[in-house]
Order: sequence, then structure tokens, then C-alpha cells
Amino acid sequence: MTRKQKKNLIRILLSGVLLLVVWLLPLKGLWRLLAFLVPYAVIGYDVLFSAVRNILHGQVFDENFLMAVATVGAFFVADYPEAVAVMLFYQIGELFQSIAVGKSRKSISALMDIRPDCAHVLRGRETVTVSPEEVEIGETLLIRPGEKVPLDAVVTKGETSVNTAALTGESLPQACTVGDSIVSGSINLNGVIEAEVKSTFSESTVSKILNLVENSAAKKARSENFITRFAKYYTPCVVFGAVLLAILPPLAFHQAFSVWIERALTFLVVSCPCALVISIPLSFFGGIGAASKSGILVKGANYLEALSAVDTVVFDKTGTLTVGTFTVSEVHPEPAFSSVLTEYAALAESYSSHPIAACILRAYGKTPDPARVHDVQELSGLGIRANIDGKTVCVGNRKLMDTVSAKVSPCQAVGTVVHVAVDGVYAGHLVITDTIKTDAKTAISALKSLGIRKTVMLTGDREEVGVAVGNAVGIDEVHAGLMPDDKVHAVEKLLAEKPPKRMLAFVGDGINDAPVLARADVGIAMGALGSDAAIEAADIVLMDDQPSKIAKAMRISKKTMSIVRQNIIFALAVKVIVLILSALGITGMWLAVFADVGVMVLAVLNAVRALKGTKE
Repeated sequence: MTRKQKKNLIRILLSGVLLLVVWLLPLKGLWRLLAFLVPYAVIGYDVLFSAVRNILHGQVFDENFLMAVATVGAFFVADYPEAVAVMLFYQIGELFQSIAVGKSRKSISALMDIRPDCAHVLRGRETVTVSPEEVEIGETLLIRPGEKVPLDAVVTKGETSVNTAALTGESLPQACTVGDSIVSGSINLNGVIEAEVKSTFSESTVSKILNLVENSAAKKARSENFITRFAKYYTPCVVFGAVLLAILPPLAFHQAFSVWIERALTFLVVSCPCALVISIPLSFFGGIGAASKSGILVKGANYLEALSAVDTVVFDKTGTLTVGTFTVSEVHPEPAFSSVLTEYAALAESYSSHPIAACILRAYGKTPDPARVHDVQELSGLGIRANIDGKTVCVGNRKLMDTVSAKVSPCQAVGTVVHVAVDGVYAGHLVITDTIKTDAKTAISALKSLGIRKTVMLTGDREEVGVAVGNAVGIDEVHAGLMPDDKVHAVEKLLAEKPPKRMLAFVGDGINDAPVLARADVGIAMGALGSDAAIEAADIVLMDDQPSKIAKAMRISKKTMSIVRQNIIFALAVKVIVLILSALGITGMWLAVFADVGVMVLAVLNAVRALKGTKE
């Protein structure tokens, strides 16, 4: 409990005791009024102050105003015990809400613990401890066991294991040695290492994640916006309704004003919409918190709500359903190029960061001489053109070969085929193979069990490769041989075909798929640990390489939306019933208190369930 919560609890207990004592005292008239004002002042002074302050600032119709008018009005009609009791129960409800929100924020703050406090930097012969914001790219970090990695870096000395659980939700440590990348926010477990900084703190993985989580509450779901608009018009309507209820019936039926004023005050207490205004945002906040604990970062409540309505999931292939770690499985040179095919391919790809380029360089087994390579051009969706030893070498897909009129030899092997042409003459091809992720098939099955109507795979690879992967994991529909803009057109066609009010999600690696991630209703970046493009482009970021996390994210979103609907229906139903009964004089202030504070407490407690996530 915070200091403020403890203070409020003391006020509640003190006011409750004073109320009981005053109730038992044989006081009458002015002395009875003054006696009940004591517990009322103890428990309600802050509400009255907030009501007056908000009125002076033009914010009239809020819960403080309703509580103040209802309880002060109760004093005017001599319902002293009820006036104090209404304020007392209201404060009990506020305390429950505060504790529930605190629990939710604590869940989110657990993620915030990934923020590094300091960085140990090797400068000359000294190790200097500075703030991570002061470290520049290229400097060397010294990271000891138990310390957080302060910045994105590459290991240059030593070996260790790092814990990335706070980022990915995966508790299994990852082994790191010289040449491996480590990301800020992970924890060094058992070895002293040195690492070269690759990004400033503002551009680091940990900084981007923290900004993402901190800003997620600003993006409201449609349900939240509805409640905000509803409360804006609903509150003044019920206030004027209460005024009419206090004035018109006595004038029309010649009855006592005191009876109808009491009914109007009861009407006001019931009408307070705080159960909805508080519990709905708290439900989404809890859902986002539950997702973050599993390594699933949701950029806003609107995306969490949209995810619950997804019925079509579209996948990229490489790095999403497959591991993305390629190997050259076959080399098929033309006779005239049998000794140089792999060498030319490796030299051309030596300036590329693409995974296929890396595997060709591994197959070459030597360090390419950069002096031999000039005028490198990366052609989107085609491949690479470079000048090598004065010759124009093109390395890429069949479409690239067509542009230089190189006659391609057929390939029967299943895999990604990289063709090579030298000065417009076909030199042969390399066959690149990838591995399907171990949980890809389970992930597709889990999605279908959640009611996903259609799963689709889009790939720039050959038809036979795409179909083989699609069949292996259980994808319904495969579109292969696509350029980046073809993927966008394919998603637009699927968007046009989906049922009304249903959503389409695209799942990609976030590096090459930014246009499609942005075009889909919900963009999900897979395996995005350390990927700036993924964190920027996607609506939901999965911080590891497990496709099964997609189904988990959907289960969290569906549970959150179920809680939101339960709270809306329950709160509105109870309030409508009690509003009618109070207007007819069938119920009194005590049931009104339940309809307000009781409903709020139950709705808030229900909303907290979103924090627990879902069972696997």
C-alpha cells in the first residue's frame, strides 16, 4: 500500500467508527447535525474540495460533483446517516480502485526494470561508470555478471549467457560469444565480457520498448472512446433529470418537495458512471500488462481490441514461419563458370546484410577482397548488381536474369534459387534452403482452434518452395513469387474479401515487410528483438521467434474484450434498473450506494483479472 492509500484507509476506519458512535448518541436538532458533520468532514473533505475546484475550472459534471450534491442534499433533507454512509462507501470504492490500478501499474513497472542504471565504459586504461545516455557508438562496454546490458552492442571479448526474459518472456538463457549481438535490457549471467556499442541509448532496443509501453495508454480502443463520449453526455442528462424529478412531480401532484428531493438525490448517486469510466481503461491496461509479461508488446488498447476481431492471418515466410538461417545446399554452375560461380556470388553479396548473403559468404569460406567490388546496387525484389573485376555481375532471382536477357537453366531442387549472370551471360545458380520453425505447425493449429477463418502465406520465393512450407505447417493459401508491392496488393485483396467488422493481421519480420505491416488492420512483427524497423512499423511486437506467441496474444485480447463487455453490460443493467426503482421511490439511498460504489468495486475487481493473462 502507498502512503496515500494508508492515509485513506485510516480516514475510512476513523469515519466509520465516528459514524457508529454518533448514530448511537441520543442527540437531536442542531446538535445531531453538527455531530454527523464530523465523520462527514473526515471522509468527504477532499471530494467537496475537488468538486468546487473543478466547477471553478469549468469541469462541472464529474463524480465529485455528483457525490457532493447527493450528500449535501441529504443533509438538507435531514438524512444525516445516509449522507455520511454514501460518502464513506464511495471512498471505500475509490480505495479498491486505487489498489487495483496500483497492481496493474506494478505489472507494467516490472517491465520498466529493464532500464539500465549505468554503463561501465573502457576509456584508455580506466573503466568509467557513466549514464547510458553519455555512451557513444564505437565505445567498449565492460559488463560483469549480474549487470544489465546498458546498450545494444556486439561482444568483442569473453563469453557468457544472457537472460532476455524481461524482453521476450523466454526464461531460457542465450549463450553469447565473440561476434554475437546483445541487446540493452537483457542481463549478463555468468561471464565478464567486453562489447562494442552499436547504437546510442535513445535508439537502443530498451529505449524503444519503454517508449512503446509508456505511450500505449494514449491510444484508446473504440470501447474506451465510447465510454468517454457516453459519460460526457450521460452525466449532465441525469443531473437535469434529477432536477426535473425534484421539481415537476411535487408541482404536478401537489406532493411534498422533501419526498421528491430525496428521490432525486438517490437518482444522482445511482447515475454516477465511474464504474464504466474506471474499469474499462483498467481492463485494457491489464491486458497490455499481461501481454508485456509474455514478451508481447501492444502499442495501444485500440490494437488489442482489433486483435480480438481478427479472422484472417497472413504470414511472411522467411524469418516468420522459417528460421531464416540459410545454408547453400547445392551449387549448379555452367561449365564456363565452374570455378568462379560461388566466388562471384559472394563478392556481389559482400555488401549486403541479407541472411541469404551471409550464407553465401559462409559457403565461399574466404574473406572477400573489397577492392575487387565497385558500383554495388541493391535492386528491391530482384537482387544485386555489382562491378567485379571490371565485369557486371548480377546475383538474384529469375526476374533479374530476365532484365539482363540471361537464359536461365532449369533447377529441380526445392529451395530458394539464387541465379548469377556475368556480363549478361548466365553463370549458374545456388540453391539455398531454410528450416521451418519447430512451433510453426502448432502455431497455425492454435490459431484455427481460436476461430481464425483463413491463414495465408505470402513469399517472394518460388512456388514449389512456398507450397512445401505451407503444406508442412498447415497454411490454407499460399501466394509465391511476390515482389514487395505484390504483397501489398495481395493484402488489399484479402482485406476486401473479409467479412464486415472482422480484421486482418499480417505477421512479418518487420524489416522487409514494413509496407504490408502498415497496410494490414493489425501488423505483428515476429522475432523483433533488436529490430528497429519491427518496433517502428508494427502495431504489436513479439520479442522472440516463436509463432505460437501470436495465438497467445489473441487469447489475451479475447479475454480482455470479454471482461470489457461484462463490465459494460453489468454496470449499465444495474444502473438502469436502480434508476427506475429510485425514480419510483421503491428503493432508497442504500441500494443507490450499491448501484454506484458496489458496481464500481465489482467492475474493477473483474477488470484486474485481465492482468493474469490466459492459461496456455
